[in-house]
Amino acid sequence: MAHSSPSHDQIPVRVFGGPTALFEYGGLRFLTDPTFDAPGDYPAPGGPLLAKTAPSSGSPADLGRIDVVLLSHDEHPDNLDNSGRALLADVPLTLTTPGGGQRLGDKAKGLADWEAIELDRPGGGTITVTGVPALHGPGKREEVEPITGQVVGFVLTGDGLPTVYVSGDNASLDLVRQIAGRFGPVDTAVLFAGAPRFPVVFDGALIVLDSAQAAEAATILGARRVVPVHYDSWAHFTEGRDDLVAAFTAAGLADRLDLGERG
Repeated sequence: MAHSSPSHDQIPVRVFGGPTALFEYGGLRFLTDPTFDAPGDYPAPGGPLLAKTAPSSGSPADLGRIDVVLLSHDEHPDNLDNSGRALLADVPLTLTTPGGGQRLGDKAKGLADWEAIELDRPGGGTITVTGVPALHGPGKREEVEPITGQVVGFVLTGDGLPTVYVSGDNASLDLVRQIAGRFGPVDTAVLFAGAPRFPVVFDGALIVLDSAQAAEAATILGARRVVPVHYDSWAHFTEGRDDLVAAFTAAGLADRLDLGERG
């Protein structure tokens, strides 16, 4: 029987499909990459068609108060769709990439790699959110970002609080090693997975972790719990729930995998 540490009880994570998850941390409520549109197609000028295949398991009306959106990037509709964009108007703070911070207006703040912001906790004290590097494809940043854009991940820390890592759309285990070197071990890792690929982008190479790499990332991070997101509800994800369970089981990490509470 898998044991549950107290930290697991502190941070329930609700998942809604795609990259969208809700959790409370230090008295603040955080939402990742909001996507609540109905299934449908999103043509990308000059890029591949994105197709949403399943509805979210909840709606923005189900969320309650959101204090902060952690937005890995604003340029792809499978990370920020039309309803997600509308939701940002009602949220006091959106943390995202430096470019997204410029595009999204006054309530958005871009975080460069390793840049930190302190947020006041309702009961006193602060939470630190640090922007951490992410790479949305194979190779070097200067080769990847002109094609798939900037992405940022996040690490949340605070006195008496567990360490939480939100990866964003990251395909690089080398970057995970850098993050683990600064912040590991991690209590909860919200890992974007799904092994998305497009034949016309990077010759079909992975643009986000696959299931086996997500298990490897869990080991690198020393993560006590991994909540995977970004592996369902879109046609370009090539690996889903069963692949994640199989990969974590093969790695001897099945007890670390937490599929989250459905929204």
